[in-house]
Amino acid sequence: METTVTRNEERSRFEITTDDGTIAGFAEYVVRPGVVEFRHTEVDDAFEGHGIGSTLVRAALDEVRASGDRVVPTCPFFKSWIEKHEDYQDLVA
Repeated sequence: METTVTRNEERSRFEITTDDGTIAGFAEYVVRPGVVEFRHTEVDDAFEGHGIGSTLVRAALDEVRASGDRVVPTCPFFKSWIEKHEDYQDLVA
């Protein structure tokens, strides 16, 4: 299954969509100067177990890294994912 992660600034969230345009999940955030706080992540039940959440988190964090900002992972999924991926721990504010 092909997926695409995009930043929906209007809704303050990153969204992951399938190749047919279905939103499979999203990660809500709040932006403060120099920091992006990830507060909530959801993956549609139909897509659980397919790596959708990990793909979403990785893409969102890569975009934050490229912007030079840091992250505050108050969302339990983001926090747990970062703890398991040492190469992203430097992004935590």
